[in-house]
Amino acid sequence: MAKAGHAWSRAAAEQGEAEEGEDPLDAMIARTGCLEQHRQLQECMAERQDWRHCQAQVRAFGACMARRQQQQ
Repeated sequence: MAKAGHAWSRAAAEQGEAEEGEDPLDAMIARTGCLEQHRQLQECMAERQDWRHCQAQVRAFGACMARRQQQQ
């Protein structure tokens, strides 16, 4: 069974395209070094159900991704 993640990746996993069960988007974000910020944002969204209440997490994830992009 697929790990909880993004809806599109769960659908792909259920079709057997991601047999290892890892969310491909999580794997891609892990390679950026921003996985912890992404998980914190996901947790906030799951708890609050409104991205407007998660602005600190949105900014932290965005800043991490921007740093990663500058390094390339």
